[in-house]
Amino acid sequence: MTTGRRLVPAGFACLVFAAAVALSAQDKSKDKDSGDKEKEKRPKLTLTARPPIAMSPARVSLTAELAGGPDDLEDFYCPTIEWDWGDGTSSETTSDCDPYEAGKSTFRRRFTVEHVFRAGYHRVSLRLKKHDKQISSATVVVDVRPGIRDL
Repeated sequence: MTTGRRLVPAGFACLVFAAAVALSAQDKSKDKDSGDKEKEKRPKLTLTARPPIAMSPARVSLTAELAGGPDDLEDFYCPTIEWDWGDGTSSETTSDCDPYEAGKSTFRRRFTVEHVFRAGYHRVSLRLKKHDKQISSATVVVDVRPGIRDL
């Protein structure tokens, strides 16, 4: 008695299954690659202090730089710049910019500021914000040793 079914050789079934698994893995790899590429497109923010170690009172120059990514990302165009000086004080700067135009508007890649620190170990943070959303941040440590005035 026949049931109308065709028998498929076991080797062929394994081959079809292996091909399906490989295609599925490729699709997941593409999704992961597109997520990685999206992250690669975003600039990375770094923050440096000159000098990083000083005697009190210390005038320290802080430089933040955005490296990588295209120059015209809307999120990075005209951000609010928020500094936490690590000494109990903070400051915020907002610029008045022209409206963003895709492909034409470019953002600043370098921010420099000076701050006077008293003796202490200060964790300085910089946050770039678009409206109330943080788009990037970086920190640096400034170590200020007591000076003659502090003794």
